[in-house]
Amino acid sequence: MAAGEASKSERTVIVSGIPDGILKDEVMADILMIHFQRAKNRGGDVEGIVYPTTTKGVAYITFEDQKVTENVLKKGEHQLEDKRLPRHYPLKVSLYSEDVFSCISCVLDLSGFGDKCVLEDLVQELQKNITALSFSPLQPNGQISVQGSFPSIQSLKDNLLLKANSLSKTDKKAKCMSSQRSNSKTQKHGVSVESKNNFIHNADGEKQVVLDTDVYYYMKHILHEDSLAKKSVVSREVTDGEITILYLERVNASSDPSKLEKAKKKIEDLSAELHSKLRKKRFHLDRSKHEMQMYQHACKRVQSQYSQVLVIPYETHIDVIGSSSDVFGFAQEMKTKVKHYLQKTPQEMIVR
Repeated sequence: MAAGEASKSERTVIVSGIPDGILKDEVMADILMIHFQRAKNRGGDVEGIVYPTTTKGVAYITFEDQKVTENVLKKGEHQLEDKRLPRHYPLKVSLYSEDVFSCISCVLDLSGFGDKCVLEDLVQELQKNITALSFSPLQPNGQISVQGSFPSIQSLKDNLLLKANSLSKTDKKAKCMSSQRSNSKTQKHGVSVESKNNFIHNADGEKQVVLDTDVYYYMKHILHEDSLAKKSVVSREVTDGEITILYLERVNASSDPSKLEKAKKKIEDLSAELHSKLRKKRFHLDRSKHEMQMYQHACKRVQSQYSQVLVIPYETHIDVIGSSSDVFGFAQEMKTKVKHYLQKTPQEMIVR
């Protein structure tokens, strides 16, 4: 069975960037099936498709022939096209692994731009500039869901900051009344795109770093990179689901401004390095109380053997984050211990 599972994993790809919520799931699954069977996409016979999955915008495609899988991966760029779709959607296709950081999602509050531009036009502009992102329909309150790779989310942040600065300068030139000048100043210091907790906030003398939350937790708890005192920089974090914003400020006004920029660059460089190296394994806890205790107990035992692995427990699952080899070793140890615990009663586990 192990050989069969290994063979299947070598014939399976993970697909991200699938537009969510615009069509029924069965229709989208059909579109994906057609896409990966087409010769122009270097596809072939599909053994099975898993969609939707626990991650929005992600599907698993298993081909009958491993050679087809290799050809699909070699194609490079995949564009999801169908007359039932409003536009073309770029897809990210990679060899299947439960340990891959595939995509993240967040909710933007664009209402701050409402009195400066037409929000529908702003969304269309963002869609045109960042085609790798998927946008949900704009809500009446100005909120919109966005999904894509972490680098694409970073690009979105940069686009929104440029737009905010552009609108702020235009607004400042156009208004001359004192109250209007006050509003212009507010725009300069506080035009924001929020996702519950200030998704982006642009202020003088402050630097922001947009981070994948898992990467940030790894930096903070494993690498202890949250200590910026040596660079005369203080920080505060705002976490909203899969995105964390790190706000950096100088300890005092007389501090060297270049230290702030150096601290920002160091964190960004480390984040980019970790995002390409780290892998995540999720152990779901939607089981009986005994099984939940079993997994939690096994996780604590294994964690002591892997100092460079971050374990984040939640009510419904446990996330394990680290290098590919460490996460794989951790998962194997977990399977061994869980198998051992299955033979024990809850009382025996507590005594042990």
